[in-house]
Amino acid sequence: MTRSLSIAAALTGFAMLLSPVAGQAQAPAGGYYTAIPAAQPTKTSFVTHTTVWKWNDSAFVAGKAPERENVVCELIAQRVGKLSSFTAGGQAFDADALAKCNARAK
Repeated sequence: MTRSLSIAAALTGFAMLLSPVAGQAQAPAGGYYTAIPAAQPTKTSFVTHTTVWKWNDSAFVAGKAPERENVVCELIAQRVGKLSSFTAGGQAFDADALAKCNARAK
């Protein structure tokens, strides 16, 4: 019985991460992260680890993730290819940080 409750609690927690009311895991309108790909993306949404990315006119946006900002940048670059810009919490990556991030691009 206890094991069933633990599994149910874990599944409920996972479902909350994917729901619109999850806060941090769901991309808000402006997003904590903004990633502008160098090329037009083929997908308009995807998930990297626990971060939900949504296409918002000209950039991918996502809510704050538990990973370090450089790791988040590398994860999206791996999914969408080279980025022309990456911003975390309103702070744009400088040329060196962006180059390191793009080194992980697909």
